[in-house]
Amino acid sequence: QVQLVESGGGSVQAGGSLRLSCVASGSITSINAMGWYRQAPGKQREWVAFITRGSITSYLDSVKGRFTISRDGAKNTVYLQMNSLKPEDTAVYYCNAFPARYGWGQGTQVTVSS
Repeated sequence: QVQLVESGGGSVQAGGSLRLSCVASGSITSINAMGWYRQAPGKQREWVAFITRGSITSYLDSVKGRFTISRDGAKNTVYLQMNSLKPEDTAVYYCNAFPARYGWGQGTQVTVSS
């Protein structure tokens, strides 16, 4: 069973940047796709981005052009570079396989103030 630990969140002003990391306890090289998800207060968790083993990526429309997902198989790590952050990006961010099939980690809080 793969365990996932997210980090890199914080509080920034609108327009700022953050880089999130997700380290897996096991190898991610056999996982076809890894994704980032987020859950804002009072809302359901939503998918934000995914990346396949072949580095094909896809993004939620509202983050296209601002967020970039990448993966490092050697480090069992998935990243999410977030630029031009907006207050509506405020949420707890999680990683998981895409579609999600492992237990959720604790997530990392991202807070964007206007």
